[in-house]
Amino acid sequence: MPDLNEFLNSLWSGARPWAESLLILGAGAIAGFIARIVIAIVSKHAFRDVFLVAALRRRLLGVLSWFLPLLGVYLALPAATHANEAGWPRPLLVTLLIAGMGLLLVRLVYVLEDALLHRVQLDVADNLRARKIHTQFRILRRVLALSIWLLAGAAILLQFDGFRQFGRGLLASAGIASLVIGFAAQRTLGNLIAGFQIAITQPIRLDDVVVVENEWGRIEEITLTYVVVKIWDERRLVLPIIYFLEKPFTNWTRTTSEILGTVFLHVDYRVPLDALRERLKELVDGHPDWDGRVAEIVAFEARPTTLEIRALVSSRESGAGWRLRCHVREGLVGFLQQNYPDSLPRHRAEIAGSEAEGSQANADGPDAGPNAPTGTEQTP
Repeated sequence: MPDLNEFLNSLWSGARPWAESLLILGAGAIAGFIARIVIAIVSKHAFRDVFLVAALRRRLLGVLSWFLPLLGVYLALPAATHANEAGWPRPLLVTLLIAGMGLLLVRLVYVLEDALLHRVQLDVADNLRARKIHTQFRILRRVLALSIWLLAGAAILLQFDGFRQFGRGLLASAGIASLVIGFAAQRTLGNLIAGFQIAITQPIRLDDVVVVENEWGRIEEITLTYVVVKIWDERRLVLPIIYFLEKPFTNWTRTTSEILGTVFLHVDYRVPLDALRERLKELVDGHPDWDGRVAEIVAFEARPTTLEIRALVSSRESGAGWRLRCHVREGLVGFLQQNYPDSLPRHRAEIAGSEAEGSQANADGPDAGPNAPTGTEQTP
């Protein structure tokens, strides 16, 4: 029995420093967890109607759930003498804290984006300024996030002597490596540089209406390397961002969202243009998609068999313009069908030899015709 007591005492004496250190570190973790609960309660009840605080809660509380306990453990580490002397807990904690700090900074960038989206709305008729700001900030957000993660990774690697030596070796061979990497990644680097050019010069912006690769759609997403165009039929066209600097495309909303829509009709030369103009005014007056600027009809071109007329109407944006064009086209065609059917396109043909046949019929007399007898009449 004395031997067992001595064994337990010796075992406890060896484990006691670690137990004390673990208790201290656990107390630090509990303190960090309590701090997270306090932050959640205060932000929820004291700033209930503040949008920025709500965005901070949504983006940061999940990360703070493990970051603050880790921070408490790190702050309690000097008091945990045995664990501190072991050497390995500190680098591990620093690595996790640097990663957590990088994640927090990235989430803060997203919070700034949420605040921007809240203040500058895209769902308005004239959203040119909003699209400019959104395009610039989304590209800037990706650049900031990439920079933060690069710095966090470098800070983690610099803790370890082996990686410091590796870094010195990389610097020594930077001349050759830069040439190799530059040659291998020239396309990727070109896209990155193009992304910065797009952010500054803005040939395209978010929600711009474009015609690219013979497809009509809106700019849905702009990244540092590619652009997503949402086509009218819900398909997505993904293009490298350098495409918009090297190839021509049509941007319907480059300077303003207002647009002119055209409706072409082929009609007969007897069409009453004044009546059509009056009908066009009736069609656009009071229509929600007409902005009141332009509504006119002109004889666009005189073709051999038809007259081509053009109805020009204006609207506040491309979607409304498309709906207004359909409305005007249907209304004008229906108006001609009901009131002036002779004005619809028709083909005229002249039958060759008809005059000669008419002359022969007149020479045969008034009774000559398709039912006239062709021989002598016999009677019984």
